[in-house]
Order: sequence, then structure tokens, then C-alpha cells
Amino acid sequence: MAVKVISPGLSTTVQDLGRPGYYHLGIPISGGMDRVALRVANMLVANDEGPAVVEAVSLVPDLEFTAAATVAVTGGDLPPKVNGEARESWAAFEVKAGDRLSFGFLKSGARAYIAVSGGIDVPVKLGSRSTYTLGALGGHMGRALAAGDELPVGPGGGGKGAVPEALRRLPGNPAELRMLPGLYWHRITQEAGGRVFADTWKVAPEADRIGYRFKGGTPLDFVPREQPFGAGSNPSNIVDACYPYGSIQVPGGTEPIVLHRDAVSGGGYMMVGCVIAADMDLIGQLQPHAPARFVEVTMDQALAARADRQAALQRVRAHLGR
Repeated sequence: MAVKVISPGLSTTVQDLGRPGYYHLGIPISGGMDRVALRVANMLVANDEGPAVVEAVSLVPDLEFTAAATVAVTGGDLPPKVNGEARESWAAFEVKAGDRLSFGFLKSGARAYIAVSGGIDVPVKLGSRSTYTLGALGGHMGRALAAGDELPVGPGGGGKGAVPEALRRLPGNPAELRMLPGLYWHRITQEAGGRVFADTWKVAPEADRIGYRFKGGTPLDFVPREQPFGAGSNPSNIVDACYPYGSIQVPGGTEPIVLHRDAVSGGGYMMVGCVIAADMDLIGQLQPHAPARFVEVTMDQALAARADRQAALQRVRAHLGR
């Protein structure tokens, strides 16, 4: 069977859990911005947790199915409809050949994950079906979906159940993003470091799969230095270094940018720290202008948060009998 794209929505792409192992070559991990939502969508349609799904952002697609299948929509609160009739999100439902899947208005969150029994069966590139649009790699022809595209679906079937709200996780208001101060924390004054955590920031319109920019906080004050050889003259410049996934660079010391799934792997801006892995999914569900705060944690707390995230996933698996 196939899924036909009637209307593509805004920046709708095929994503799975990503292609780790190539970041040192400048090829990012890509994959779903909200990995938990992607995993759960696959669970609901009786796939393994990693097959490719459709990731939709804010303005959503209109899709048609050429054969019967089980479908699930997770992530942001985006009410699905089959032939105009409402269906439950975070739940499995059936479609028949010729059925159309559309959506109501986005109520909360920013991204939805549409899983189909059997998974979206686009070609595997470097171990993944995820789309990396800047590199024209993976997904459907290396790009966002367009009207008239047809996505092949692998063999599969079945799926049932629903995930209650108590087992879902979306950002609070403001969202709290836990972070570890980084190697370049010493470049800013103690007072500036305190304001990073005290201020409430807002997601800027320039927020995408490469990085989320935050605005509205106090510009950073830097410790005086002698400009190193190979670094730019701005105090926020450093000799080029690697950028960890989730790292927070602050060009010019004004607006932090959290590097996300499609980020470049290095450059010449200092990093104040790194958002912990357990909270990166939350960033993918933040709309422009949403408020957020950075919360300082230790490495032990970051590891504990990762364990809590795994435990939460396990509770979903148990609920669905996985």
C-alpha cells in the first residue's frame, strides 16, 4: 500500500529514530524531534519502536490511504479526522482504502507523529530513513513532502489501544529545560550566569529542526580576555570546537540557540551549556513565543532524569502490553 500526500502542510517530513554515527563527519543524527512521541506512535500500530513515521509541524498534511491500515497520531494535541470524522489522538484507529486523514487546529505542542502499521518504507540511507533536508539525504527524495507524493508502506497490521494523558509528556508553561553548564561557562560573569537561569525566555520565530532560538532574556556579560589566535573578535567567539547535541550557543551573547536534530557539528561560538537528553523532546513541542526557563542540574541529576525517562517509556509499554 501507499500513503498519498494530498496537501503537505508545513515542513512535513519522514523521520525515524535517526542516523547516529556520522556526526563527526558533519552529518547530524536527524530523526524525530520528539522521540518519545515517535516511539509511542509506532507502539500503537504494532510496529517496533523505530520505523519511519510522518512528522508534521503546526500546519498539518492531508493524506489518503490506498489500502486498509492501522494509524496512530501522537505528539502535540492535533485532533485527527478520517473523512471528516473525529478520531482520538494517542490511540490506534483503522482506515480503509480511499480514506482521507486530515486534522483540526493545533491546540498545544508543535509536532505530531503519524504512524502507519508497517512503517513508511522509503529507502534507507546511512542506516536511517530520516530526512535531512539541508543535505538532501534520506526520507522521500531528501526533502519535505509535497502534494502528489506517494509514500510506500511496509508489511504490517494490527495495533490497538490508547495512551492516557497521565502517561504523556508535554512542556509546562513555562517549559523547564534542564541544562548542564558547559566548558565555556567561565567566559561569562557570575552575574550573567545567574541571569541565564533567572530569566524567562521565549521561543523565537527562528526555531526549526536545526536549532531553537530563544529571546527576551538579558544579554550576557563576558569576562575580559585576550583574543585567542583563530577566534573571532566578538567575546562570544571561540576557536572552532565541536558542538554537542543539545548544546546552547549564544552568538553575540544575546539570544541562546539550542542545537537540535539537524544541527551542524561544530563552529566558532561559545556554548554556555547543554540541555539534557531527557528534555530535548520537550523543545520539539515548543511553539514560537512559548515561554521557557533554563534550570541548572548536575551530571548525577541529568543521569537520573534519563533513567526517569526510560522508566516512563516502560510504563507506556506495559500499558500497551508490549
